[in-house]
Amino acid sequence: MENRLLEILVCPLCKSRLQVDRAQQELICKADKLAFPIRDGIPVMLESEARKLSPTDASNHPAP
Repeated sequence: MENRLLEILVCPLCKSRLQVDRAQQELICKADKLAFPIRDGIPVMLESEARKLSPTDASNHPAP
């Protein structure tokens, strides 16, 4: 996934910046505690497709 695209993508719910978890292939929204999947290099920015982060997951992704 291109860095240029990552710079302009925001959470579709709260509009906050996202962090990339390259190992899990996800975009992380710390504010909403959601992880949006990246499939075949394409971010799936649908709330229905997002995974809720557990407190442990959230602590593994420091705020930007």
